[in-house]
Amino acid sequence: MAEENGADFEQPASFAFDAESRAELDRHIAKYPTGKQASAVLPALYIVQRQMKRDTGSAWVPRAAMDEVARLLGMPPIRVYEVATFYTMFALRPIGTWHLQVCTTTPCWLRGSDDVTAACRKFTGIAGWGETSADGVFTMTEVECLGACVNAPVVQVNDDLYEDLDAERTTGLLEALKRGEPPKPGSMTGRQTSAPEGGPTTLTTLDNLGPPNPEPATPAE
Repeated sequence: MAEENGADFEQPASFAFDAESRAELDRHIAKYPTGKQASAVLPALYIVQRQMKRDTGSAWVPRAAMDEVARLLGMPPIRVYEVATFYTMFALRPIGTWHLQVCTTTPCWLRGSDDVTAACRKFTGIAGWGETSADGVFTMTEVECLGACVNAPVVQVNDDLYEDLDAERTTGLLEALKRGEPPKPGSMTGRQTSAPEGGPTTLTTLDNLGPPNPEPATPAE
């Protein structure tokens, strides 16, 4: 695969699902009819990545693991490679403790993703996309829309979204992550879900929705 050309890391020679991962994988496979096990390829790859995080401290998907997924699901290895290389949620090389997935698509860009990117680069010392900081703590990846445009700009850290960022808030987030104290995911300004800045302006009361527990209707005689 392209990600392995000139690789400066070593691919493991083999991969085996541990008991926890195999039990989870079997639950996903059981959702599909016989002969359709390939439908479980996405959760299978995610299970691999989580196991690698437990085992090595780095959440990534080795080629040997893709081959094992292909064997268990009865599909050609190339089809697993195609899935793994399509989605940015799968890392195909070892990454840092915290994976900074920076959205630079139009809504985030209009709201200041360039400032967020610059803050990430300044704090981590990372110069280019896909690189890992010298201390091994951060990996920085450019990603497409993360589906949180209303709270742009956003960064996904591992599996969590941090929203309403600017340069200062991004630096604060990175400082907390480096201390091993990840903040609560969501808005970094305290915004209530996706309400306007300053708080909701509509549906601020439930009085117009009627009594919370209406009496059951009495059947007609």
